[in-house]
Amino acid sequence: MFNDKKFNGNKIKYAIYYAVVVAIVVFVLNDYVVNLKTEHIKYSDFINYINQNKIEEVQISRDKLVVIPKAVSGQKQKTLYTERIYDPDLVKRLTSAKVKYGGIPQENSPIRSFLINWVLPVAIFLLLGKLLLGRLDKKIGNGVMSFGKNTAKIYAESETGVTFNDVAGQEEAKESLVEIVDFLHNPTRYTDIGAKLPKGALLVGPPGTGKTLLAKAVAGEAKVPFFSITGSAFVEMFVGMGASRVRDLFEQAQQKAPCIVFIDEIDAIGKSRDNNMSTNDEREQTLNQLLSEMDGFDSSKGVVILAATNRPEVLDKALLRPGRFDRRVIVDRPDLKGREEILKVHTRGVKISHDINLLDIAKSTPGAVGADLANIINEAALRAVKKNRTEVIQEDLEEAVEVIIAGKEKKDRILSKREKREVAFHEVGHALIAALLKHTDPVHKITIVPTTMGALGYTRQLPTEKYLNSKDEMLDQICVMLGGRAAEEVEFNSISTGASNDIEKATQTARSMVTIYGMTDRFDMMGLESVQDKYLDGRPVQNCSQETSTAIDEETLKIIRDAHIRANKILNENRELLTKVSEILIDKETLMGEEFMALVNVNKDNEIVE
Repeated sequence: MFNDKKFNGNKIKYAIYYAVVVAIVVFVLNDYVVNLKTEHIKYSDFINYINQNKIEEVQISRDKLVVIPKAVSGQKQKTLYTERIYDPDLVKRLTSAKVKYGGIPQENSPIRSFLINWVLPVAIFLLLGKLLLGRLDKKIGNGVMSFGKNTAKIYAESETGVTFNDVAGQEEAKESLVEIVDFLHNPTRYTDIGAKLPKGALLVGPPGTGKTLLAKAVAGEAKVPFFSITGSAFVEMFVGMGASRVRDLFEQAQQKAPCIVFIDEIDAIGKSRDNNMSTNDEREQTLNQLLSEMDGFDSSKGVVILAATNRPEVLDKALLRPGRFDRRVIVDRPDLKGREEILKVHTRGVKISHDINLLDIAKSTPGAVGADLANIINEAALRAVKKNRTEVIQEDLEEAVEVIIAGKEKKDRILSKREKREVAFHEVGHALIAALLKHTDPVHKITIVPTTMGALGYTRQLPTEKYLNSKDEMLDQICVMLGGRAAEEVEFNSISTGASNDIEKATQTARSMVTIYGMTDRFDMMGLESVQDKYLDGRPVQNCSQETSTAIDEETLKIIRDAHIRANKILNENRELLTKVSEILIDKETLMGEEFMALVNVNKDNEIVE
């Protein structure tokens, strides 16, 4: 099968390749045809043929002799040829043998020879090049030199195949887009009262939440053409080509109206022009053209611009003003109910057991987006096939969640007895403090089985669905994070490298309490850091002096040190329980939350009895 993608990237290489192949084929065929009609003989054989009176005619040229043998009844004779060797007696021999001789006749005229030897090969190669390059031009929709043409792919309703029924967990976003669909279906309802269709809507949210899916669903519901293009497709190495593509895109859109134009990752061309010393002129020209086109087209014709980004803070303010992108639709991470609905959507084409509880899976995946949940369902289906089952059961889904969060079990990593004991006490330290403190999430699972993500063990808690965290809750979280290191100190009176990730997370949480949430007396409610790219990694950027930064470090250290002391105190007071649970974990390698809490509650009951 022809590899179009590979051909597109190596056009000249493949043109040369095919030209060489054609030349070789022509040469081989020509040689084969010639060999069918002619045969080479040695000069000595030629002399013998003269002596034996077997030659009818000899045609003499500068470098060879063409020998036409006498016809033999019932046989078709080949034309013979041999090299011309200096022989002053050749003419005498031919005359004596009564053999006709002369030069090779010129059958072709100069014009015909020129056409066959020069014009025809050039025409063949030009035709070949046109066929090859024409295939590429047709594939991308442009001429070879038409760099300005847009590369937007048009999706009809039958191609998208997506409606609002295929989008779950984003009810508020769908409500914001339903009006656009209704306007495209029944524009007179809105124009009669004087309402105008929003020119554009900006879909904003973290990666994987379904922004592109929503845009396709709008086109599917409205049953209109759907132009889809990425922001990076506008920016080319040729100056002015991005602006030309924008003009061409909007021209096509108005011809196809009513329709929807979707620009994915619009931040590639829509970055703010303020204080940008290293600006790209081509990108700025493209943005200016986009702004101009959005002002110039008539929205009453039914052309709607949808764009998606996960970096709204970097977009140019001129792009976000009313009259261009009139609406900002937030496509955020789904809540508990939304996750359950998304799981239902993704299980439609999967054979699942009747007793599956998707609510439990939704509860165990806080913060997961639609793409994560789709991956979980697929992993569960793969596991069911691996286990030779014909349907997915609850165990498959729960294991898939573990694989996505912590990675697969790494069976070839064998821990020594000492390491296994250290990991067990470390993980039980986390779990025990989480169980004994008030403002913490319940423990779901403790394991000391190494995973492919590098963890030698982990303690998994099930966060409750909430949108605010109090200061006491954050202090307890830090205490839980430092519980692993504290358990090592209490049991072994030494420390290891196993707490590196805990220390990193605890430091980030403590620092956020100081700089962002205003949870210290020293700085009161002063904002010392701001979060950038909150829909991506959410990196904080400092807004303070070096002196204040030093004070921030001191306050962060104080929070961590207090939590560390507190964790040590709790584990020392429950030393017997720490040892008991750790020994059980060493033996079983994995403890579920119910088993662990049963051990903790028994200990509490014993203390009460005592």
